[in-house]
Amino acid sequence: MADIINLRAKRKAADRKAARAQGDANAAKFGRTKAERALEAARAAKAARALDGHKRDGGPEQD
Repeated sequence: MADIINLRAKRKAADRKAARAQGDANAAKFGRTKAERALEAARAAKAARALDGHKRDGGPEQD
Protein backbone atom coordinates (compact mmCIF):
# COMPACT_ATOMS: atom_id res chain seq x y z
CA MET A 1 0.00 0.00 0.00
CA ALA A 2 1.28 3.50 -0.84
CA ASP A 3 2.07 6.13 1.71
CA ILE A 4 -0.61 8.70 2.40
CA ILE A 5 0.47 12.24 1.54
CA ASN A 6 -1.08 15.52 2.50
CA LEU A 7 -1.62 17.42 -0.74
CA ARG A 8 -1.94 20.75 1.05
CA ALA A 9 1.45 20.27 2.69
CA LYS A 10 3.01 19.22 -0.62
CA ARG A 11 1.59 22.32 -2.33
CA LYS A 12 2.87 24.60 0.41
CA ALA A 13 6.30 22.98 0.28
CA ALA A 14 6.42 23.45 -3.50
CA ASP A 15 5.37 27.10 -3.12
CA ARG A 16 8.10 27.68 -0.51
CA LYS A 17 10.69 26.03 -2.75
CA ALA A 18 9.65 28.21 -5.71
CA ALA A 19 9.74 31.37 -3.59
CA ARG A 20 13.19 30.47 -2.29
CA ALA A 21 14.45 29.86 -5.81
CA GLN A 22 13.06 33.23 -6.94
CA GLY A 23 14.69 34.95 -3.97
CA ASP A 24 18.04 33.33 -4.69
CA ALA A 25 17.80 34.42 -8.32
CA ASN A 26 17.02 38.00 -7.28
CA ALA A 27 19.88 38.02 -4.78
CA ALA A 28 22.30 36.86 -7.45
CA LYS A 29 20.98 39.40 -9.93
CA PHE A 30 20.61 42.50 -7.74
CA GLY A 31 22.18 41.81 -4.36
CA ARG A 32 25.53 43.05 -3.22
CA THR A 33 27.33 42.31 -0.01
CA LYS A 34 27.79 44.93 2.66
CA ALA A 35 31.51 45.02 1.88
CA GLU A 36 30.82 45.70 -1.81
CA ARG A 37 28.47 48.58 -0.93
CA ALA A 38 31.02 50.04 1.50
CA LEU A 39 33.80 49.76 -1.09
CA GLU A 40 31.69 51.57 -3.68
CA ALA A 41 30.82 54.32 -1.19
CA ALA A 42 34.50 54.76 -0.29
CA ARG A 43 35.49 54.95 -3.95
CA ALA A 44 32.77 57.52 -4.65
CA ALA A 45 33.88 59.62 -1.68
CA LYS A 46 37.50 59.48 -2.85
CA ALA A 47 36.49 60.50 -6.36
CA ALA A 48 34.48 63.42 -4.98
CA ARG A 49 37.44 64.56 -2.87
CA ALA A 50 39.75 64.32 -5.88
CA LEU A 51 37.33 66.35 -7.99
CA ASP A 52 37.00 69.00 -5.31
CA GLY A 53 40.78 69.14 -5.00
CA HIS A 54 41.14 69.96 -8.69
CA LYS A 55 38.68 72.83 -8.67
CA ARG A 56 40.11 76.24 -9.31
CA ASP A 57 39.81 78.85 -6.60
CA GLY A 58 37.33 81.54 -7.47
CA GLY A 59 38.98 84.94 -7.74
CA PRO A 60 37.27 88.29 -7.24
CA GLU A 61 35.81 88.13 -10.76
CA GLN A 62 34.37 84.63 -10.14
CA ASP A 63 31.55 84.40 -7.65
